[in-house]
Amino acid sequence: MIQPTLLGVLGTNEIIIILVIVLLLFGGKKIPELMRGLGKGVREFNDAKTNVKKEIEESANEVKNSVKE
Repeated sequence: MIQPTLLGVLGTNEIIIILVIVLLLFGGKKIPELMRGLGKGVREFNDAKTNVKKEIEESANEVKNSVKE
């Protein structure tokens, strides 16, 4: 299990080294594309989460309305 304080253990030097390694592996042109893809994935996840929440609320409202009648 990953500890939630993992980034707290990493210092500034370690983070800079990791970023340099990522830059060397993927190159400067590929990183913006990766970030765009990550952003799209997060956006789709949030949209799906919102849709599920809306459907649950609508179902709850329908149940409440049917009980009142």
